Amino acid sequence: MRKLAVIVLLTVLAACGSATKEELAGLAAKGYYDHLIHGEYEQFYEGMDQRALSEEPAYRRQMLDNLRQFMARQEKEHRGVLEVRVSNATTDTVQQFTNVFLVLCFGDSTNEEIVVPMVERHGAWRMK
Repeated sequence: MRKLAVIVLLTVLAACGSATKEELAGLAAKGYYDHLIHGEYEQFYEGMDQRALSEEPAYRRQMLDNLRQFMARQEKEHRGVLEVRVSNATTDTVQQFTNVFLVLCFGDSTNEEIVVPMVERHGAWRMK
């Protein structure tokens, strides 16, 4: 349901022409990380740039296992990730991608800023 809401929001913003590339990339990155923190690993994986992924089913299983392990480690070390916020986004016009800066807010009251490179493929933003 959240995936559908993010897609609808992105479509509406793009259709209105009121959103910048940075805003659209930021919303997409936040949406993918929201899936991750809610244990929706398949949806997070689907947000990755498919050109960078192997077609092998074993690779997909390994990536999904890595995501589960990552979230389990965050739970153990920081009492989980409670929220994801977009803090900034910048576009590299030469290399054709947008860096989205996300803040991961942990259960132990600490925060960590990460950079998620995003690329637009066929009208959809994907994690590079």
